[in-house]
Amino acid sequence: MALYESEHTRFMREWLAQHPDELVEQKKGRALWWDRPQTLQRTEEVRDARVPQKPYYYLTD
Repeated sequence: MALYESEHTRFMREWLAQHPDELVEQKKGRALWWDRPQTLQRTEEVRDARVPQKPYYYLTD
């Protein structure tokens, strides 16, 4: 373990130890947004739907 632990990290460790049900909620939230099955077809659809951006976003010419 690291020698330094921030106050925030310490707080989160203690809080999660006192509220173990929040780990289940955390996993549900992660599954909702990140842990989704990927298919080659969906990956290609996302790639084809991209709109190219100009090098400088605020350039209006």
